[in-house]
Amino acid sequence: MSHGAPPPSPYSSWPGRLPQQPPRHRPPHAPDPLPPRQNSGPPAPADPSGAPSPTPGRHSDLRRLRTSYRSLRRVAVLTTLGYFLAFLLLSGFAKGLMGQSLPGGLNVGLALGLCQIPVTVLAVARYERTARRTVDPLAARIRRAGEAR
Repeated sequence: MSHGAPPPSPYSSWPGRLPQQPPRHRPPHAPDPLPPRQNSGPPAPADPSGAPSPTPGRHSDLRRLRTSYRSLRRVAVLTTLGYFLAFLLLSGFAKGLMGQSLPGGLNVGLALGLCQIPVTVLAVARYERTARRTVDPLAARIRRAGEAR
């Protein structure tokens, strides 16, 4: 037994090989719960060198989630704001139309104003239904894939 310097640590500058980490076990790829998305547009342009274009990587699910969520928000916001903008424009520029009487003592302007509530409720209901059917399963699949790593 020598009383010299202690053995070098794997992180020292001592020459020699560092200990190797054992390979990590990765579970087999789980089957895809959602069917693959059909691309309805034209095929992607090929590389000018003639090589085939690469297949989408694991980030394609994130791209689909981002696109789905963006279109979902856009439809809901444009529905409610579009109706409100149409109501404002009619109120400002079509006063004769908005003042016409309807049966029951209402006029057109008041009836259209009261219809904003059901339009907003329907937009929110459609948003939730579409999110549950498309965005939430995709987000859950991405979350499961991240936990499996």
